[in-house]
Amino acid sequence: MNIVCIGGGPAGLYFALLMKKQDPRHEITVVERNRPYDTFGWGVVFSDQTLGNLRSADAQTATEILGAFNHWDDIEVNIRGRKILSSGHGFCGIGRKRLLNILQRRCEELGVRLVFETDAGGDEDYPHADLVIASDGLNSRIRTRHAATYEPDIDLRRCRFVWLGTHKRFEAFTFAFEETQHGWFQAHAYQFDGDTSTFIVEAPEEVWLKAGLDRMGKEESIEFCERLFARYLDGHKLMSNASHLRGSAQWIRFPRVICKTWVHHNGRAPVVLMGDAAHTAHFSIGSGTKLALEDAIELARCIGRSPSDLAGALRDYEAVRSVEVLRIQNAARNSTEWFENVTRYANLPPEQFAYSLLTRSQRISHENLRLRDRRYVERYEDWIAERSGRPREGAGQSVPPMFTPFTVRGVTLKNRVVVSPMAQYSCVEGLPADYHLAHLGARAMGGAGMVVAEMTCPTPDARITPACPGLWSEQQRDGWKRIVDFVHEHTDARIAMQLGHAGPKGSTRVPWEGEDQPLAEGNWPLISASPQQYLDGVSDWSRAMNRADMDRVREDFVRSTRYAAEAGFDWLELHCAHGYLLSSFISPLTNLRTDEYGGSLANRLRYPLEVFQAMRAAWPQHLPMSVRISAHDWVQGGITPDDAVEIARAFKAAGADMIDCSSGQVSKKQRPVYGRMYQTPFADRIRNEAGIATIAVGAISEADHVNSIIAAGRADLCAIARPHLANPAWTLMEAAKIGYMDLQWPRQYRSGKQQLERNLEREKQAAAQARETENERFV
Repeated sequence: MNIVCIGGGPAGLYFALLMKKQDPRHEITVVERNRPYDTFGWGVVFSDQTLGNLRSADAQTATEILGAFNHWDDIEVNIRGRKILSSGHGFCGIGRKRLLNILQRRCEELGVRLVFETDAGGDEDYPHADLVIASDGLNSRIRTRHAATYEPDIDLRRCRFVWLGTHKRFEAFTFAFEETQHGWFQAHAYQFDGDTSTFIVEAPEEVWLKAGLDRMGKEESIEFCERLFARYLDGHKLMSNASHLRGSAQWIRFPRVICKTWVHHNGRAPVVLMGDAAHTAHFSIGSGTKLALEDAIELARCIGRSPSDLAGALRDYEAVRSVEVLRIQNAARNSTEWFENVTRYANLPPEQFAYSLLTRSQRISHENLRLRDRRYVERYEDWIAERSGRPREGAGQSVPPMFTPFTVRGVTLKNRVVVSPMAQYSCVEGLPADYHLAHLGARAMGGAGMVVAEMTCPTPDARITPACPGLWSEQQRDGWKRIVDFVHEHTDARIAMQLGHAGPKGSTRVPWEGEDQPLAEGNWPLISASPQQYLDGVSDWSRAMNRADMDRVREDFVRSTRYAAEAGFDWLELHCAHGYLLSSFISPLTNLRTDEYGGSLANRLRYPLEVFQAMRAAWPQHLPMSVRISAHDWVQGGITPDDAVEIARAFKAAGADMIDCSSGQVSKKQRPVYGRMYQTPFADRIRNEAGIATIAVGAISEADHVNSIIAAGRADLCAIARPHLANPAWTLMEAAKIGYMDLQWPRQYRSGKQQLERNLEREKQAAAQARETENERFV
């Protein structure tokens, strides 16, 4: 096969040598514009996992690379004069020039033709090639030329950064944060050879501009960085090797690159994107070099597996690598956004700030950190437990964050797990009875700190379906009191009431008879902020509320609030999310009013705040109130996370103690981006920008998720829904899974606790033995 690699960076060189090693008959040429040893940037970073991939692909090259690596296990975080150290991270640094030299030398040994100081031109300049690799970097001309095929999406991120070097040798991967009168700057520093370290300085563009760096020359801006980070440099200078750049041009914004497809068929040789030409991932999570080398490994593997079917090999390459790169890019997006918003986290205590940084990408979790550095995690758990009022007892176990108590007003929850309000559609005439006693009672006995009753309606016409619960009568109050009394008598859990009005989404069938479908008969009139039809052409139309409607509904909520207090609930939540009545006022998608209740966000919030304040006045002052909001409508022109912060601030000012951060369900046009803990970033932003406690919800399914969220200060409570439907004792089970023995079980169930813990311990030992056997077999 005749192969041409356009671009002599790590991707092109490594693919060339792998293919030549695979079959020496291949004719392979690498064409590079620069001289052999010209490159920009300093050191690049690999994880231990990447090194394993290199060993498998070509042991000889891997041995040379390993011999040139500087290895470290520690990450050091510096903020406000404090230094936090954690270990076990397993990273390596190598100079970019050294890496290229190794790859170039290996290519020459194997017979790859290297052509330097030559403009590669376009893929059409190689008519005799069977395969063209476009490894021509971030500003790929090949990608631009065939943009209609590749469909690149390039997002310039909001921080400016400069890539510098220094002869100060950093023994750990070091993060340093310094506050100036203009805002926060941060440095990422790591050693990559015997006497040199990479030193990247970064700041949001608005901070960079306020500091005047856009007007400084190269030397002046380097001196600025030296002064700012002097305490970490110990008198060493910072250096630039980007001699081709002048002044502020050194400071760039990171371009996140995503391509829809990676292969272009031009009637001659297929043209395949590789490395930065195909994708980028922010330097805060790893290196583009890692991704480039792994691209090369996978494409060589796919071709080697199907040498007679190049088209099929290219399809396999794109399928495998696009998924893996997307996973890395999702984590990189989380990491990038963390560094873009350091101000959001800078007021966290240094201990929590460091933990938040370590887990910022969501790829590293609480238990993953424990595997890396048990002592660090246990010290941090002790710190959290001390602050929550539940310190470790003697030489006992450290307390995982999810099992620390949480106090709001006069209510203390024994842990951070909440059973989400989950609609059950099992009432007759709004009356909770035996079903709800069994449902909520079982989950209260299952170990959660609090159970929340499903959305309960203040009037019959406020229900979603005829089977939804109500709280408009004394009989219903007494039905709820029976359930509350059971929870209080037989468990140490708390129980909350969630009040809401379905508004335009009411008068429908129970889901198993047709979700969101209107009733066949017995429909009731619907009201909302503005006339709307939730399902176009299907749902009944709602009418806009007038002032009399607003007064009546507000007083209905107040009556239900009083009944909830009389029933003995510990906590009250107002439902202002998911397109229901109060949500219909907040979202611009559903509020088209032209009076004082429409238009600006402040106006759209006016009525929901009226209802909340009236409820807060009727609810006992020593008991908490929370508000559930849709923090993102997932529709263009709808509520955004920026709006959600302002919504939270408004409810906080009105007396809310907590914001329950959900999203969506306002419009059928929504396009949510699902994933593990996908709604937690909303809780994170609101908690740390609006300064109010939050509940995280959505795809939180294991103790590790909860521990990571609480420990990082991303939320104060975690609401778990579907896992509690599958297992009422989810919290007890998760405690046993992570080996936490100090959680109290109901005395009737304690024999089951002991058996469960023994069984899980046996399973762990068997799994460990299986891993050991597999490792021995591999060796």
